[in-house]
Amino acid sequence: MESCRYVFQISGIKRRDKKRPLVQGIQQLGGKYIGGSVYQHASTHLIVPQVLSSEKFLAACAAGKWVLTPDYVLDSVKNGSWLSEGLYEVTFTTGSTAAFHPARQWREKVASGRVTGAFQGWSVLLMVQEPTRRAMFKRLLKAGRAEVYNCPPPSYASITHVMAKPITENSKSHNAPCYPVSHIVQHLFGSNCVDMNFLLADAHPAEERCFDDADISNLETELKNYALKQAGRPRLCFLEFLCYSDPYHTQSQASETDFTNVGTMIDCGLFIEALDSIWSSVFPGLLPPATYLISLLEYAQQGDATSVFLRNFQQVMYTLLVNNPPWLSSSSQKYFTQVLQCPKCKTGLWPFLETSIRYCLSSGATCHPLPSPALPTLLHFHCDILSLVLRLFQGELHSVTARDFVLLQGTGVSSGSVSGSLLYRTFWTVWERTTLLSSAVKQLTQLLVQAAVMDYAEGGEKQKLHLADTLLDLLSVLVEFWWQQHFKLNPNLVEKGLKDLSMYFAVISQDVSPLVLVELVVRVRSTRLKLGVADAIFMNLCCRNGFTVGDEPLSLKKMVLSYLPALGSLAQSPNGTSLRNGPTTHSCTSNGTISCRTQNSLVKETSSEKENTPRGLNRINAAGETLLHRACKRNQVETVLQILALPGTDVNVKDHAGWTPLHEACNHGSSECVKALLQHYPAPVLNNQVGGVSPLHDALLNGHMDIAIMLLEHAGSVLLQQIDGEGRVPLELVPMSNQREELLRSAQTGDLALRNKGTEVLNLPLLEAGSSLLSHLIFSYHQEKGLPRHTHFADKPHSLCSKLVRALEMHSSQKVTKGWTDQRAVRLVEDAETLLELSRGKHQGLLCQAVKECKGENTQFLMEILEDLRSRGKMLVADL
Repeated sequence: MESCRYVFQISGIKRRDKKRPLVQGIQQLGGKYIGGSVYQHASTHLIVPQVLSSEKFLAACAAGKWVLTPDYVLDSVKNGSWLSEGLYEVTFTTGSTAAFHPARQWREKVASGRVTGAFQGWSVLLMVQEPTRRAMFKRLLKAGRAEVYNCPPPSYASITHVMAKPITENSKSHNAPCYPVSHIVQHLFGSNCVDMNFLLADAHPAEERCFDDADISNLETELKNYALKQAGRPRLCFLEFLCYSDPYHTQSQASETDFTNVGTMIDCGLFIEALDSIWSSVFPGLLPPATYLISLLEYAQQGDATSVFLRNFQQVMYTLLVNNPPWLSSSSQKYFTQVLQCPKCKTGLWPFLETSIRYCLSSGATCHPLPSPALPTLLHFHCDILSLVLRLFQGELHSVTARDFVLLQGTGVSSGSVSGSLLYRTFWTVWERTTLLSSAVKQLTQLLVQAAVMDYAEGGEKQKLHLADTLLDLLSVLVEFWWQQHFKLNPNLVEKGLKDLSMYFAVISQDVSPLVLVELVVRVRSTRLKLGVADAIFMNLCCRNGFTVGDEPLSLKKMVLSYLPALGSLAQSPNGTSLRNGPTTHSCTSNGTISCRTQNSLVKETSSEKENTPRGLNRINAAGETLLHRACKRNQVETVLQILALPGTDVNVKDHAGWTPLHEACNHGSSECVKALLQHYPAPVLNNQVGGVSPLHDALLNGHMDIAIMLLEHAGSVLLQQIDGEGRVPLELVPMSNQREELLRSAQTGDLALRNKGTEVLNLPLLEAGSSLLSHLIFSYHQEKGLPRHTHFADKPHSLCSKLVRALEMHSSQKVTKGWTDQRAVRLVEDAETLLELSRGKHQGLLCQAVKECKGENTQFLMEILEDLRSRGKMLVADL
């Protein structure tokens, strides 16, 4: 196709207003643009404003590619089709005024078939100490079709050139001519390179010079400040509270009203008349005696009141709330505290709310007996009470956000504190205020799960109550309120609090249908709460269906590398296995992942299980190694099989350094243990990296070809795309070509097996639930913790995002974040790197074919989101 003939890179054009028309023109004419400052061999054309000393320019010349000026694209757009390239080749005028075309000679030689590249036939021993520059020279030499080896070279290699920087006695000791790296430019351009003033040997290329170590050091601070600012900003905004009356600045209010007749009416049983009298006397700053409203509330709960009375009572309470906001007046707060509690028990606001919730759920566990069976009018009345209290709490959150909360007088509370608020007093005792997951919050979460099942899974009158939505909004307000109060004091505390709540939610909802849980996640208003709950539910869903994911904090990298492969496992789960049969309990392992075990296995073990439990199972040594780690190091396959047969075994458990049992088995050549681990269900995670070392890298670095073959036959060619800390893919660790070919054949075998295995979706509802959760995760993550955006058009080249991408164009994320202490900043760097990798087509093999071809609505939407992520990665590079 024509689009395959025009693949462009751009070099030396940094201004966005100059670069963007070129990119748009390329795409308009059906061409393809590849971003980045690293040369890509797939490119066919390079656009440069002039002769450069950049990697892309030199590599394109060495490879015989078209090197053209920007006018080629602009004139082609005007023409409506691609023009002939010859007139647009970049030129350099030498001292003799003769036009010199630096790329033409090699392009013509490659096009005629005389050579495949400028360095054809070279076998180069590259001895450059600095890793980033060594990688750059390696790409440059390979572009010209040279064979490049690191020191020491393999025995079979016949070295023709030694390229060194600096040149030392060691570099001269090999049986081949030794050259400085400047010889690359001299070979490409001959004597003209003197006039062209190339400084390749003595300085970084132009694109590499734009980011130095000082910038990287400053980058951590900037990213940390950005992450803190993002996490601390308010999420829920309630603009309707801006119009609520301020009792200290009221325009019209009654000074005094005689409510004596109201008390007489109540004593005579004239409740409707009493309520009407109160309603007609409600003004800003004027509150009827609380005892009267308490009596009317008690009458409403008895079940004898008409629907009109119940509706009017709610209207009176709303009017009182609007005219006398309790968050603006300590007297109003005391008033609502007195009224909003059970008229009989008088035990506070939370028991009152709990009673209303349980009555709507037809639960008998109320503070005192209420009319049964539940009357429709009373059901709606209690739901309206919950909505009223939610409104009150939303107002308190709004006031805290706006910083106009009025302190209770005489409480001794320090200025700036809102510990006397109704929210605090309702859901946290004095001893619970350092944790989000208080006793009342736990109870609310349990009731929310019950309400979700009732609202989303049942029909009838109760479904019209929308009880789950109200409780979900209430939980969102609690999370945002508690977060705002504690984030500045201890960010780690609030992160842990939200994680604890999310994990608790996932555990208590394990027997709920995934479809109900997805519907609940969709309705969460707080993106902060949605992110935590969706993550915990997705992890639990994977665990219940035999796929283990890591316990590291949520990041875009984790979602791509761990959660996308998990979708394949969900799709292949036998139909009907989304829920475990029988009662289950849950425990959290030491690393935070959910471990699902049947209740019987937790309560008591059979004698046979005890006999099969190896000694030292629960003993962890000083390095954090479990018995499974130690058995894999020693190739004790019988012990490994015993451990894997035990329920709840975490096959991906990590020691203190982050190494998994699979890492240890690959490192020590324990092939039988590797085989046992790969046959275990769920299979271990093969893309875990420690310092850039994956299990496949570990096997190859230690010469265990048999293990490398097993890994590739199990997971396919996706493992060959992994890059270690020095930027090497696994095949670069293999010295012999026949070994590389054997590994490639093993990867093809693995790909074929995976395609044959994953061509059919066996459990569409489960896959759809997982796809919906992952879609909401990615979307909420982008809102909550996404990369910084450009603020002004002119600031884009100097924006934080541009600095971050330029750093990653020059260095790996490991090097950029080396020595960093703030994990939020590290996560942002890894997220940016993941976006760039997605934009270049990496990680495409993580999704099995069944998921890619699924016609489910949620799964197709997830595919669109992934495509949007790739586009964002391309935009990051295009904006440089």
